[in-house]
Amino acid sequence: MTTFDPDSVGIANGNFFGLPCSEEEADTVLIQVPWDATVSYGKGTALGPAAMLEASLQVDLYDEKIPGAADMKVWTLPQDNGVAGLNMKARSVAEQVIAALESGADPASQESGCAVVNGYSQRLNEYVEKTAEKYLAQGRYVAVIGGEHSVPFGLIKALSERHPGIGILHVDAHSDTRAAYEGFKYSHASIMYNVMSGLPGVSRITQVGIRDFCSAEHALITSSPLFAPFTDFRIKEMLFSGTPWNGICDRIISTLPDEVYVSFDIDGLTPEYCPGTGTPVPGGLTFAEADWLLYRLAVSGKRIVGFDLCEVAPGGSGEWDANAGVRMLFKLLVYSSFSIKEK
Repeated sequence: MTTFDPDSVGIANGNFFGLPCSEEEADTVLIQVPWDATVSYGKGTALGPAAMLEASLQVDLYDEKIPGAADMKVWTLPQDNGVAGLNMKARSVAEQVIAALESGADPASQESGCAVVNGYSQRLNEYVEKTAEKYLAQGRYVAVIGGEHSVPFGLIKALSERHPGIGILHVDAHSDTRAAYEGFKYSHASIMYNVMSGLPGVSRITQVGIRDFCSAEHALITSSPLFAPFTDFRIKEMLFSGTPWNGICDRIISTLPDEVYVSFDIDGLTPEYCPGTGTPVPGGLTFAEADWLLYRLAVSGKRIVGFDLCEVAPGGSGEWDANAGVRMLFKLLVYSSFSIKEK
């Protein structure tokens, strides 16, 4: 780190932002998960980690709110070729199932295909959990870079067992509380349902920016004490009625316990930042609003114990999606590092 010039040209060394950190030196490990097996609309999120890694070399490593970002000791775990291969197999079967369902097939006729995909997804979850546990056991901080939004389940599981009672700050356009969507137990649309039903160590899921969900999901999140929903409509209602964003952020953060996991789906932002994502939805947070929310969380006295950033896809917009996505990754790393130091 003593010879590293953060103001110079980014070096393609396999680490996000070209940070000169080895595995042995790292305080934080980033796990890339190139997986989009269950996406139900736009594809390409499996390409997100690689696209962001390339774009990260153009990011200036300075944050005026929390200086010292260039000193972060962050190491990027290389992509696992086995995961990429597993994704291709799972996606091939999933596409057949989805096509059949969209043609009006009886869901029961697709159970065998769904079982195959579910098996592949379970193997992916085990890979993420095992990999996360390896580094958590060494005292490292771990984050997941997706891929579709199903991929952080293994990390959330590992952290919820190490930090019972943690809360999740879930920024997303979608509630992701569908049970086995399209027959896929570990669907991208089911991550928070699976957390709710399978991880008792999670005490609160605070959802921010959600605006595309079914009636059953709305009924669930507004009736269960596990959830604290801040839908996009309710947020805009407060903003348009004169409540400042800073005050809304404080309300959101007040619903969370002392230890917080951040699950950030890029489509929680307004679509101009993520046109290539799998299911972009009008509305959402601006980049600046999301940045301020994360900053307020970092300085609130609560500790960010882990995070994921998912659903970035290169799409047809050139490097824009990756550019916006990796800058949100930078913010998550900066504020997480600050949160850890302050504790």
